Amino acid sequence: LAEKDENVKAVIFKIDSPGGSVTASDILYNEILAFKERTNVKIVVSMMDIAASGGYYVSLPADVIVAHPTTITGSIGVVFMRPNVTELIHKIGVAMDVNKSGKNKDMGSPFRRPTDDETQMLQDLTDGLADRFLKLVEKHRGLEESALSAISTARVYLPAEAKALGLIDEIGYLDEAITEAIQISGLPEKAKIVAYRRTEFPNDNLYNPLTTRANIQ
Repeated sequence: LAEKDENVKAVIFKIDSPGGSVTASDILYNEILAFKERTNVKIVVSMMDIAASGGYYVSLPADVIVAHPTTITGSIGVVFMRPNVTELIHKIGVAMDVNKSGKNKDMGSPFRRPTDDETQMLQDLTDGLADRFLKLVEKHRGLEESALSAISTARVYLPAEAKALGLIDEIGYLDEAITEAIQISGLPEKAKIVAYRRTEFPNDNLYNPLTTRANIQ
């Protein structure tokens, strides 16, 4: 809807997510970036409770990132967890029979310990995906080497630390994000805010999380 409306000059994304799969995050990142390139509309991100990992990934195309004073952000990396129940199944006398076409076909199985080669292959996959994430952060945020080294540990940050590293631009509330959007897009101070909703709310306001369309003065 925003793309079809020529009166829309800026879009604010409220991000409240601890992340998700690499591919889902990358798809959303690419869709936002492509929208921005097609329309030349300015993008502002307003981070809420958590905007970490994939929640930060999808924020990267923004012209300005504003974090709430209590936002947790960062976690720039990739994790690949899998259960290992080999000791348990041995204890209760259960076995798993496997027929496979190649020696690595059941790599990551919870029913056997990985070989050293498999452990390294899985680590290489994880490192490769994390490297793509870090390169996108470097591309969009222009971080110094010291900051990249710090965030590569994949830890999370409160807003003051995130701003010092260059992960975010401003610390503030949704009102500040709206002000940023108005300023960078050249809109008048009294510009109308349009909220897109999936569900209509009585007494609607900007903090409602779901996305039909509502005009909010």
